Amino acid sequence: MLKIATAREMQQIDSLTIEKYGIAGTVLMERAGLSVVGKINEISTHKKVLVLCGGGNNGGDGFVIARELHNQGREVEVYFCAETVGLKGDAKVNFEAAKKFDVKIYSVKKFLSHIPSCDTGQCIIVDALLGTGLSKAVREPLSDVIEKVNKMSCPVVSVDIPSGICSDTGRVMGSAIKAGYTVTFGLPKRGLLLHPGAADTGKLSIKDIGFPRRLLDSKKIRVHAVRKADAMSLLPSRPEYSHKGTYGHVLLVAGSKGKTGAALMAAKACLRTGAGLVTIGIPETLVNAFHGRVTEEMILPLPDRGDGTLSYQAVDPIMEFMKTKANVFAIGPGLSVDEEISRLVLLLIAGSKIPVVIDADGINAIADNISIFKKCSAPIILTPHPGEMARLLGSGRGARRVDKAGISALRNSIDRDRINTALSFAEKTGTYVVLKGVPTVTAVPDGDAFINSSGNPGMATAGAGDVLTGMISAFLAQKSAPADAALIGVYFHGKAGDLVSEKKGRRSLIASDIIKAIPMVLRSH
Repeated sequence: MLKIATAREMQQIDSLTIEKYGIAGTVLMERAGLSVVGKINEISTHKKVLVLCGGGNNGGDGFVIARELHNQGREVEVYFCAETVGLKGDAKVNFEAAKKFDVKIYSVKKFLSHIPSCDTGQCIIVDALLGTGLSKAVREPLSDVIEKVNKMSCPVVSVDIPSGICSDTGRVMGSAIKAGYTVTFGLPKRGLLLHPGAADTGKLSIKDIGFPRRLLDSKKIRVHAVRKADAMSLLPSRPEYSHKGTYGHVLLVAGSKGKTGAALMAAKACLRTGAGLVTIGIPETLVNAFHGRVTEEMILPLPDRGDGTLSYQAVDPIMEFMKTKANVFAIGPGLSVDEEISRLVLLLIAGSKIPVVIDADGINAIADNISIFKKCSAPIILTPHPGEMARLLGSGRGARRVDKAGISALRNSIDRDRINTALSFAEKTGTYVVLKGVPTVTAVPDGDAFINSSGNPGMATAGAGDVLTGMISAFLAQKSAPADAALIGVYFHGKAGDLVSEKKGRRSLIASDIIKAIPMVLRSH
């Protein structure tokens, strides 16, 4: 899988390449600049090019780009957003080289004045202002430059990362360039794949500029991107000599009065993803409502309290079913939450000897008792959205006592750093965490995290998470390892949503559409 780097990790790769492998910094800068020139020549025939250069190595790349495009015959103007006295190292070398090639270099003040030819989109802009080392909010005059660029109609190519985007989190540091294209070097940076940075990145190109492969493949880099080839390689096989028992039996405990659809969608998605058998454990007073809507799925009536919600007395029949028939246990969709159900869920999780997938109300039911995970002998996969993740994070301080403002603050914290949020929780609890959102991040207990590359905004719809629960459970039933089941469940869930989006549009997409698309995406892969 393609590794995703932090700013610090890339700085270490850069330093080791120069110091240990003897590749001069000027060589790396030259190759970086030339790779951007190649992309510009591929996408643009604009005669005029404006190159915005900062005072660091990102600006040094910009001077290489300006020199080469000038040498090719384009009309190049450089606007320098720093003081020449502060230039040093490789950036200074390439600044001097650009001057010797007679490249026009102006102060940023001139850029901030009116430039008619650019206002009408007759040029292309190269953003080489700020690189991956940005750690504080962008200030004037750079913020003014960024604001002006974003108001212009010219295509923008960013060097390594759009200026103003935090390389590690994707956050906008005050203001940021909205690029049409970004050319990054060696490895993609986290901020290029995390929102809002991903939206400002435009079309991303990853260029090899000569970093040693062993550095790029280092096991110390623990975040990865899940792409089509990765997901395909992890799909469980479907041997000719097999039967329904070969592909596992999922027990899905879900549903309550008014929330039967969640259980049905999760079960249907589970079967469509290849599970051999699915049994839905439901409150017994809802049996008639389910019988009219199930076909391939089986029903396990469970003791309830007469109001369509499970009773604590359901513990024994569920445990017996897990012990004798099921090889995967999923719980949560549409379950509802109260003190009795929380006791039930906690006991089932602690007692399970088979892999467990916990979603929705199953997560809410245990939000104040995450210490339960330390008592589990079976693998646990959690699939929280940010609100549910916030409740889990609040567990140490009494999740049910955290007020709305506290949960909102936790959600904001999660959105600011999705990767480390999922990683720290997975490592702390020994669980596999599928933090749903844009993008979905999966973290595993050993310290690796995976960024999903599929999906679209149309999937922000009721029931989509229930479908994902069913899909992950199905891959577990087919004997995929927990991490693999989570990764491919998330990926093909997103691909099914993408297929529906292409046919029906994002606005009209609903969860049952995703289920219908599962056969197509699995067949095409």
